[in-house]
Amino acid sequence: MRAVTRTDRFVSGALQRSVPAFAILALACVPPAAAQSEAEILVAAMQDGGKVIYLRHAATNQNEIDTGRLGDRAGQRNLSSAGIAQARALGNAFRTLRIPMGEILASPVFRARDTAELAFGAKRIEVTPDLVADDYAGPNLRAMLNATTRLLRAYPPPGDNRILIGHRTPLELVLKRSFPDTILPEGAMAVFLPNGPASDPRLLGTITAERFIRSATVRR
Repeated sequence: MRAVTRTDRFVSGALQRSVPAFAILALACVPPAAAQSEAEILVAAMQDGGKVIYLRHAATNQNEIDTGRLGDRAGQRNLSSAGIAQARALGNAFRTLRIPMGEILASPVFRARDTAELAFGAKRIEVTPDLVADDYAGPNLRAMLNATTRLLRAYPPPGDNRILIGHRTPLELVLKRSFPDTILPEGAMAVFLPNGPASDPRLLGTITAERFIRSATVRR
């Protein structure tokens, strides 16, 4: 004699409650809920606070050349028109998604500073040499790398995120790992969970500007 299974008991009970057979079959065919995407998991982590969000500056004019002179806008690679729109959309997405924002620090290089001001407002940000691009740091390169390390490792205040708007190469130098354009293109974010002053933070993931903005768009 075949053993009575859990499914047999469910079906039997359902029939006793006069549930139509076709409804029972329909229930059996319902697929499990779709798994949350990696991007949505990362957005949820940012919404929880307690993260360090490293935002690479928005899209730039690739035909412009950097001179390494701070304060010389004409001698720097600046945001393109698409980058200006991207920076504004990023800020709107942060607000729509209600991502907590504590301190917001930006590199003094114009493409990073402009990204920060367009996204969050000039009064909301602090421009600091701690996040300057490596080719603009000059003799202060080591001091910049040490400062960036400290900002990535330090815990934000409870419930807040620390947002850093900077450049790709300093991040690579500090963490000794590559962040190519396929992983961290202009406008993308790397999200970290700090482990304290003695340990490198844990990379939770990266998200492109386009994917982040789309996440905010679908929630409106």
